[in-house]
Amino acid sequence: MKPEMKAFKISYHSIVLLALLMAGAVGCKKTFDKEPQQVLDVANMYRDVYDADAAIIGLYGKFVSLADKYVLLNELRGDMLNYTDNADMYLRQLSSHNVTADNPYTNPRPFYELILNCNDVLKNFQLMKRDNKMKEAEYNQRYSDVGALRSFLYLQLGIHYGKVPYVTSALATVDEVKNKANFPELTFDALIDSLILFTEALPFKDPYPAGTTLNITSDGYQTAKFYVNKKCLLGDLYLWKGNYTAAATKYREVMETSTNGTQGARYYMQYKLGWNGSAEDHYISYSRAGDATSLVWEPQWRHMFQRGQDNGFDYEWIWVLPFDSKFQPENPLIKLFSPVGGDYLVKPSKQAMDYWSNTPQRPISGQTGFLPYDARGIFSWREIGGKPVVMKYLYNYINYATNSAVNPLQKNGKWFLYRQTHLHLRFAEAANRAGKHKIAYALFNSGFASAFPPPSGVTDVTLYHNTLWEPYPFNFDARNSGGTGVPYYRADWYRNLGIRGRANVQNYTINGTDSLLQIEDGLIQEAALENGFEGTRWADLLRIALRRNDPAFLADKIYQKMLKDGTPDAAGTRARLMDKNNWYLPFKL
Repeated sequence: MKPEMKAFKISYHSIVLLALLMAGAVGCKKTFDKEPQQVLDVANMYRDVYDADAAIIGLYGKFVSLADKYVLLNELRGDMLNYTDNADMYLRQLSSHNVTADNPYTNPRPFYELILNCNDVLKNFQLMKRDNKMKEAEYNQRYSDVGALRSFLYLQLGIHYGKVPYVTSALATVDEVKNKANFPELTFDALIDSLILFTEALPFKDPYPAGTTLNITSDGYQTAKFYVNKKCLLGDLYLWKGNYTAAATKYREVMETSTNGTQGARYYMQYKLGWNGSAEDHYISYSRAGDATSLVWEPQWRHMFQRGQDNGFDYEWIWVLPFDSKFQPENPLIKLFSPVGGDYLVKPSKQAMDYWSNTPQRPISGQTGFLPYDARGIFSWREIGGKPVVMKYLYNYINYATNSAVNPLQKNGKWFLYRQTHLHLRFAEAANRAGKHKIAYALFNSGFASAFPPPSGVTDVTLYHNTLWEPYPFNFDARNSGGTGVPYYRADWYRNLGIRGRANVQNYTINGTDSLLQIEDGLIQEAALENGFEGTRWADLLRIALRRNDPAFLADKIYQKMLKDGTPDAAGTRARLMDKNNWYLPFKL
């Protein structure tokens, strides 16, 4: 049997990733040694590992076209993003949870088109392995990547539609999915079960190894960050399922990515939320302590959304895809968010602004009072021409000092999908539900050393700064004996700052005895402050509301958004969201 390719074709002019990798190492040349044509001929596909790489690049090239849909579904449905006066009726529907079946933003077809492409590629990879056209290690890496991408897409479908067909076979057209006799809809919970079963069985769960053809640095882009992280994905699936120790185990493996080799910046910082005393730290800081006018804009917290793919970028980001003006598709996020060179369709809600405004910073030693707001808000949104603007996606396009486009014709930017604070918050969510409340508190406040301090005057920290009495994955060692401590310790997690510690805001206050729910509330609040607008908000609200069987947890936040922004029918929206059936979008292919 010859390899088949029914539905999936690679259009070279529309794939930014392919163009980026074409500029890579000479050893990759064969990957792109194709006839110059609009669409790759089926007869020339799947001959060797380089063709397999081209197929994967094609999938991710198509995946980036979902960026605006991903952000809108996950943020506009939440409490932190609202529509502007420029928005059409369909964006207004999405924000108000009153969606009609013809809404183009909620059409699941683009997801299924890419899923069927994945199915086609997976089938042909199996045929290539059978025919010895790929070595087993090459097959394992590539098959697992495509399989994980498909699982991620299905997770998104489950989050937004609730019940969806789970199709794993190669089909000629999306219309075949409509046949419910062949492809019955799975409930969200059953879908999670299927995704865990499939994703756990993937033969390779690490990133592409350095030196392989899909892990290179080319034209300033580090391609290792382009691909879905399988362990983060599995952690998320287990978190949705309520298997909290399994979720924490997967997350911990990612957190320990660089805990090997020589101890240095990477060892202590990458995915550990550590400090290095350098431009890589991403603090909220001031050149004059306590002076609001001296807030550091460059190169700290704000800079992570602008910086190129250097060490600081590498330590923070787990999954991120670029938009480059030299290639198609054009960056759709500028159209969504920017009043300069864009259509300015969505904006931060008043509710989002209040979250940052009502989170005080830490007191300054020797000074009275403190700055009463979280400075992450200043970096996450700002006014341009009197309009509130989400800035995280615009720092490669708009000069933060002038509020004007660096170059109106170069709409560069990034699609942010996963970073270390997502990882820590979700580990903390799992740990909290697993009964490890203080560990969860440490991670999103000021770190392990602060949460587990030695008594005053004690320099032997053998019994402190750690949770080594806990089983894996909850056994953290943050011991730091200081310059004169005996015995001397610089343990793996001693530089851990905690999310709020890095952001220079006061620790979250826990009152009373019900620490589980209070910490969980704090984690969701912190996700808004730290990761707002990055495409996770609706999922966070939905997951907690489902877990608690508490529609008001979700409905009240959307109600407050609409109420504060003066959006019509806020009470009607709340009433709809008190019915769980209205948490999901109409499914119409």
